[in-house]
Amino acid sequence: MTIQRRQFIAGAAATAAAGLAPRAGRAQGKTPIRLGVLGDFSGPYRHLSGPTNVACVRQAVQESGLIERGIPVEVVQADHLQRADTGSAISREWFDRGGVDVVLELNNSSIALAVNNIVHEKDKIQLNTGGATTELTGAQCTPNTIHWTYDTYMLARSSGVATVRSGGDSFFFITADMAFGHQMERDLTRFIEEGNGKVLGKVRYPFPGTNDFSSFLLQAAASRAKVVAFLAAGADFINCVKQANEFGLNRRGQKLLGVVSFVNDIHTLGLDTAQGLLMTESFYWDLNDRTRAFTRRILPKTPDNYPNQCQAGAYSAALHYLKAVGEVGHERAKGSGREMVELMKRMPTDDDVFGPGSIRADGRKLHDVHLFEVKKPAESRGAWDYLKLVRTTPAAEAFRPIAEGGCPLVAKG
Repeated sequence: MTIQRRQFIAGAAATAAAGLAPRAGRAQGKTPIRLGVLGDFSGPYRHLSGPTNVACVRQAVQESGLIERGIPVEVVQADHLQRADTGSAISREWFDRGGVDVVLELNNSSIALAVNNIVHEKDKIQLNTGGATTELTGAQCTPNTIHWTYDTYMLARSSGVATVRSGGDSFFFITADMAFGHQMERDLTRFIEEGNGKVLGKVRYPFPGTNDFSSFLLQAAASRAKVVAFLAAGADFINCVKQANEFGLNRRGQKLLGVVSFVNDIHTLGLDTAQGLLMTESFYWDLNDRTRAFTRRILPKTPDNYPNQCQAGAYSAALHYLKAVGEVGHERAKGSGREMVELMKRMPTDDDVFGPGSIRADGRKLHDVHLFEVKKPAESRGAWDYLKLVRTTPAAEAFRPIAEGGCPLVAKG
């Protein structure tokens, strides 16, 4: 377990943010409330997770006002290396010896499901802001987990329904061969077929470790599908789009769909390459006055990276949890993760990231979801002005109906 322990120690050293004054809390004899950000700090999703996630959680701590009330709060971080065994080992170390109460982010479905069992066993909390599997609110739901930002159903519904309605009625999938990719295939196929569209073909590539997507793109081109959907994220998605551009898929009349893509990806790709791409995010920095206000506050801490939906979601989830801590106080908050999750479900959510929302009995956080199209270079007004709104799916329609999930926490009627 050498790697896991080294990652834990490195993460635990990154305690507290500027202005959090952890020593004042210790002087009062209280063990701090500890939030652990378990994400990708060195791999293909670093720019989507990593340091910006930590900055957003620390921003929530700063805005919660708990430090001023004498409730100490610390933030720790660790890299799961895209491995479920590493993520599980870090989580157990955090809970057993690190005094961590809440684990956030977990931008890998396999890791999220593994940690899901651990938080239930240890009576801690998982606020999943980066993983996409709907199993967290389905058969594997627990009273200790809230699924915050997005999931495969939401992404597939927003992306698939709108694309079919706009005339893109035939698809080819290029999919990461992992739990998230497989579930995304199922969910997206459902919405395409319900809209009388067709999936003409699909190919799965080895994850992680694939850099050359040429053979997969040639198959996509040969399918003559109107839409080539990339069921991949991070560096893989970026490489797919770059190589699709080199192969001229757009010039062949094939529309590109980033089912799991982020504004940070567009920044890396540039508008010349990404223009016209369709993508779903539940947060965009320039969506409204509240999202712009949040972005102004966070940018001094992340000057080279604007937050995406997962990073902003980590702020939103941490802030709501800390509001609940403020309701019950330090001792009760440290006592039971399940009790805190029950309280969080009863409290309405509201923040500058998602606006008003709620949390269902199955642990699904509800908020509006938006389909965007990447702007042409001439349409952009400046740096990071990349997206234009195509369609908003209301919170009540965006996520899988609770009756379809099979969550054992939901009473049968």
